Amino acid sequence: MEGNGIDDVKIPLLQSTEEDNVSVKTVTFQISDIKCASCVNSIESALKDVNGVQSIAVSVIDGRAAVKFVPKLITAKRIKESMEESGFRVNEVHDHDQDISVCRVRIKGMACTSCSESVEKALQMIDGVKRAIVGLALEEAKVHYDPNLANPEKIIESIEDAGFGAELISSGNDANKVHLKVEGIDSEEDANVLVSYLELVAGVNRVEIDFSERIVTVSYVPDITGPRTLIQCVQEASRGSKVYRATLYSPSGRRERDKVNEIHMYRDQFLLSCLFSVPVFVFAMVLPMLPPYGNWLNYKIHNMLTLGLFLRWILCTPVQFIIGKRFYAGSYHALRRKSANMDVLVALGTNAAYFYSLYIVIKALTSDTFQGQDFFETSSMLISFILLGKYLEIVAKGKTSDALGKLTQLVPDKAYLVEIDTDANIISETEIDTQLIQKNDIIKIVPGAKIPVDGIVIKGQSYANESMITGEAIPIAKSPGDKVISGTINENGCVLVKATHVGSDTALSQIVQLVEAAQLAKAPVQKLADDISRVFVPIVVVAALTTWLGWFIPGKAGFYPKHWIPKGMDAFELALQFAISVLVVACPCALGLATPTAVMVASGIGASQGVLIKGGDALEKAHKVKTIVFDKTGTLTIGKPEVVSAVLLSEFSMEVLCDMAISVEANSEHPIAKAVVAHAKKLRKNFGSCPEEVPDVVDFEVHMGAGVSGKVGDRTVLVGNKRLMHACNVKISSEAEKYISENEILARTCVLVSINGKIAGAFSVSDPVKPEAKRVISFLHSMGITSVIVTGDNHATAIAIANEVGIDQVFAETDPVGKADKVKELQVWRLTHAKTSFFLFNLI
Repeated sequence: MEGNGIDDVKIPLLQSTEEDNVSVKTVTFQISDIKCASCVNSIESALKDVNGVQSIAVSVIDGRAAVKFVPKLITAKRIKESMEESGFRVNEVHDHDQDISVCRVRIKGMACTSCSESVEKALQMIDGVKRAIVGLALEEAKVHYDPNLANPEKIIESIEDAGFGAELISSGNDANKVHLKVEGIDSEEDANVLVSYLELVAGVNRVEIDFSERIVTVSYVPDITGPRTLIQCVQEASRGSKVYRATLYSPSGRRERDKVNEIHMYRDQFLLSCLFSVPVFVFAMVLPMLPPYGNWLNYKIHNMLTLGLFLRWILCTPVQFIIGKRFYAGSYHALRRKSANMDVLVALGTNAAYFYSLYIVIKALTSDTFQGQDFFETSSMLISFILLGKYLEIVAKGKTSDALGKLTQLVPDKAYLVEIDTDANIISETEIDTQLIQKNDIIKIVPGAKIPVDGIVIKGQSYANESMITGEAIPIAKSPGDKVISGTINENGCVLVKATHVGSDTALSQIVQLVEAAQLAKAPVQKLADDISRVFVPIVVVAALTTWLGWFIPGKAGFYPKHWIPKGMDAFELALQFAISVLVVACPCALGLATPTAVMVASGIGASQGVLIKGGDALEKAHKVKTIVFDKTGTLTIGKPEVVSAVLLSEFSMEVLCDMAISVEANSEHPIAKAVVAHAKKLRKNFGSCPEEVPDVVDFEVHMGAGVSGKVGDRTVLVGNKRLMHACNVKISSEAEKYISENEILARTCVLVSINGKIAGAFSVSDPVKPEAKRVISFLHSMGITSVIVTGDNHATAIAIANEVGIDQVFAETDPVGKADKVKELQVWRLTHAKTSFFLFNLI
């Protein structure tokens, strides 16, 4: 195509008779020095015989070459090298429609930041890996990779080659997967048959089997299939006398067992180490200071070898080489990677102390005048203290993980699966495990039960407490067509819900993933710690060597008095003692673990308290905050309504008003109804009578978002807001209107009571401000931080709350989308006027 400066050349593949079935990708190269058709011919000649290249399109005008290739046969990097060999400079590579997958891997054996750095380097060296993030505190890695060049098996192999244990958590489309415990698998042949059968099921992406545990892991597309279908497929795979049965298996239970076993391992190692180290410490540091109790340690076995020195040597040896062998293994893997971690420093320090002490033993055995000082207690006690630190660290991580686990426990274990007819009437009902729910299933939610999945109400009316997500403690009315969220509570009324999002697609799962991502992400300040930890070990070694030279050379030159050197020692041995001291007291583990552990603890505990922290970056920038946006309900207020006053608006007595309100509202589960009932009963007690039996109500009806109604004896009673009164043609008097407006100014909600079509009285309901709210706002103001309220309530209520707690700026009657837009507006304003940070505070 000469007119536009593009020459198109199709180069046939020389290998693959199944060319049409092979995925083809396109990559664009920015090439310098393309000037004429001759340059185009040179590029074409360079790629003509390259195995895997399908076609080439070269543009002379903009200096680009678009190459179609088969990723399984050649990589973009190899194509680039082929063009560079022809004398052209390839400045840029852009991969069209590049498919990037993500996998999460659990890593075992990381002790400090240097370990996580080593894992990251090992992962980044894999061809096809675009990005790798290793979380030391969470003991996980998140890897972004090109599935055409890399795969989870290669990633795990690379981590294991680096000397760490690795276990795949999820990969690619494996976000939705189920673990099945299968009975009837007796041989490898059975396993292969079952895997092959499951791989043919529509919607199945990946099948793995652990033959030793009889666990089958299946990743699937939730829109096509689900756990119940897969269990049924396992049973259908049975052939002849071979019968397979599958049940749900929870890998979290195994992870918990692994965590408990790890805690017990470090505890046992520490106690075993103490069994040997404490006597060594007593023999070296305690008994010699308590004569005559320690005199027996000075008994000479041969020459200057004392019984105390011999016992310290015997007791220290198993600690150094048996209990401490994990440090040798860690050092080997680190040095093989040409890096140095905590294990290297521990091994270096303890070995220096041990072998110097062994030198003292040999010299004391062969000399009758030598009086050297051994360091056996230093070696053994150092290993014991490090094991104690690891034990406490593992316990702390376990507690933080428990805080995150509380989020997942918001989903109920069981659910009621129902089948319905065309009129939405229930035909059958079955109690199943929540993990077995599939998309488009119909689930029955009874009053007071937690909602197991995200879905849409198809039948029934109720109220849902969504404070877990929105922070709004007042339940939200739900009727057919409304959405419900997993983990929230169905307050009253039985509803049928059609599942729209299950498994990892639910809102609660997304929150858990957000918290996990926050724990995995590195805070900016951690980069400084990483940089220091990376060179810490070499610096310590250099410092130890410098210390040795700093004492050895002056000693040989006679710069300090000879009596400084203990009897039987020389300047070399004295200098060596100081050098060993530098080695054994230095350890980078605290430096490397401080930041990730702090982020993990903060995000985990915050999540359990209803506060989501986006990550270490947000925590680090928190000190720059100049504006905080508060939601009202559940954040500044308690979120639990209370009646603060009651008034009569007709000839009915207060006793009658209370009796009617109690009778009707007792049938409602709404928090405002409960508050009215509690206050009415309290008023009846004040009048000296409180009947234990509530009058029966007939024709009880819930008016969603408005109130309730019913007949008490021969009286028709309505209890609700103005909308209910207008809907039932009940006239609201001017006295009632005045009472309503006065209470709205005070941020209160009015509940009107109508008896036989006439307003009998009203209750004023308020959501009390948290006792500490005013103090918190005052403290923020003293720090120069501006506070703002953005709420969905009316202006009068919002302004009343703002005045009570001391907030000046108010944005009311704002829906959730509007709240996000308002935050963006404030951010833009702040960025325009000053370089300040911004913080949104809303409890979930």
